[in-house]
This record gives sequence, structure tokens and C-alpha cells, in this order.
Amino acid sequence: MLDAPFLKDLTREQYDLLLPLFEPFTVPSGTVIFKQGDEAAYLYLILQGKVAILYKPYDGPQITITHLHEGNIFGWSSVVGSETYTSDAQSITRLETLRIHGADFRKLYYEHPDDCRSVLEKLAEAVSPRWLDAKIQIQNMLQNKVFQQE
Repeated sequence: MLDAPFLKDLTREQYDLLLPLFEPFTVPSGTVIFKQGDEAAYLYLILQGKVAILYKPYDGPQITITHLHEGNIFGWSSVVGSETYTSDAQSITRLETLRIHGADFRKLYYEHPDDCRSVLEKLAEAVSPRWLDAKIQIQNMLQNKVFQQE
């Protein structure tokens, strides 16, 4: 099993449903993985390396939100159904990740809602240090049926 905080408490069935959807993605240091405003396509799980998450407010200079490392996830916008990423992601070192297409996760959710609800809650916990209302956002998404078959 992969060693990532949000995966460690999953049931074997949940893990087996999720893992086949991931694909490897590796980039050298200094690579812009996505830019703020790009189509939100993938959620990334860092296997090795570091990434900077950067944000550019419309009325000020770009700021570094956080630095992420092995076991962290980024690209949350792709899973919650946002059309675009809300920040930039740039590799600080050579970066090895697994990534999952947000649309594939939403399809899996449609097919296995009970199992995927738990996965979503664990993802929300994983990003909650960076996004204080992640659990509330998940509840709103579930109530508003964001996860419908595409």
C-alpha cells in the first residue's frame, strides 16, 4: 500500500477502488505543474520531492501559500468540481507523484458513493491545514450533488 496519510485509514476495498485510477507523473525541479486559472484536471499525491503552492491575488504580488512534500496532496480543485485551479503548483525539486483525473474520481463516486464519501472526507482532512473549511465544503458538495455521473 502507498504511504500517504489520507490513504492509511481506507478499507482494503476503498484502496482497491481508488488505486487503479492513479497514474505516475514525474517532473524535474522548476516545472510549473499547473497555473492559477488553468483547467482543474488532476489531483496529485506526492511520492517524492517538494512542490510550492503559489497564489497571485488580482491586486498584489504572487505569494507562496505552502511547501508540500512526500505524502501530501495538491490539485484539490479537480476533485471538488471546480473548473480551474485557484493557485499555481511548481516543483521545487524533482517531483514524483501519482495523479488521478478529477472526472475519474467523480465517476467512481457515482458508482460507489458510500466508499468514496469516506475517501472524500479523508482528502478533506489531508488538505484542511491549508483549507480550513474543507469538511464543510465536502458536505455542501454532497448535498448539492456535485458528484453526478459525467
